Amino acid sequence: MIDTLYIEDGIADHPRTRAILNRFPAASRIRCHRFTEIFNRKAQNFRLQKRRPALILAMKWRHHVLPAPAGYGLGARHNYYFSHMLNCIYDCRYCFLQGMFRSAHYVVFVNYEAFAEAIEDTIRQHAGETVQFYTGYDCDSLAFDPVTRFVEFFLPLFARHPSAALELRTKSTQIRSLLSRDPLDNCVVAFSFTPAAIAAALEHRTPPVQRRIEAMASLQARGWRVGLRFDPLIYESGYEEHFRRLFHDIFTRIDADRLHSVSLGSFRLPKEYYRTVRRLYPDEPLFASPLAEKNGTVAYAEPLRREMLAFCRRHLLDYIDREKIHPCHEDGR
Repeated sequence: MIDTLYIEDGIADHPRTRAILNRFPAASRIRCHRFTEIFNRKAQNFRLQKRRPALILAMKWRHHVLPAPAGYGLGARHNYYFSHMLNCIYDCRYCFLQGMFRSAHYVVFVNYEAFAEAIEDTIRQHAGETVQFYTGYDCDSLAFDPVTRFVEFFLPLFARHPSAALELRTKSTQIRSLLSRDPLDNCVVAFSFTPAAIAAALEHRTPPVQRRIEAMASLQARGWRVGLRFDPLIYESGYEEHFRRLFHDIFTRIDADRLHSVSLGSFRLPKEYYRTVRRLYPDEPLFASPLAEKNGTVAYAEPLRREMLAFCRRHLLDYIDREKIHPCHEDGR
């Protein structure tokens, strides 16, 4: 899967670097001073790189923990995210990362200990209050876990801090590291879904929807708290039947009473990101949908957006209590 590895000079001998290198003994190895020399350089083609991305091993020097973007959370007062990795091994056509980053290469920051220190500092700043952390913003939380061993390091940290809540947002079925340990009450594994037909068309390289449902059911049976993330909702003719079938398939396999939460949000991208992605995929039917710009965000025209959100909310209420449904607050809407 990885043919080329870039390694920052400063972390070449880090134990985590050596462990990752051992997983790719046949890959070419190239040293660099800073990962930005490769990742941020101009005139890169995200679409071409996505075919055979390299892996960059680096150190993150600052901003280990950041405030979560508006609308990303579930209504908690204190919301933060941290990214041990940049970019995702999947290739979803609607993903904002294609518009945000110049490069499709994967970056893994190996200095987990610095993240842990920043997380604990943030928890201390809000002593006595619940603090919510998210890890699925700049990457998929679990998809690369067999390589990064993210779960192995960070879950014991949150086990020591029950006032801090952790969400692992994912489309992955890489759940062995979770099934092999006792569940944490302050950790939610949140699975992202679109209907199977839409996933097949737009979510390239992701596990099939049914396999994700089975992974979620396995975690719930083991005692893990699981959540559902229907964000973004993607429009296509006949979307109603596709979502009805998806909801039926999910709630046939999981215990709705033990479900942690559901979030709903329609497709939207910042205007500049949208322009970049549109240039990458000019023939993508997704971008021929009835889209409109408002306050710097490109999204479905307001009547359609409201219609889709109302439809999904209405049919989710056939399975779960309304208190579990959280709308994503979308910029300009």
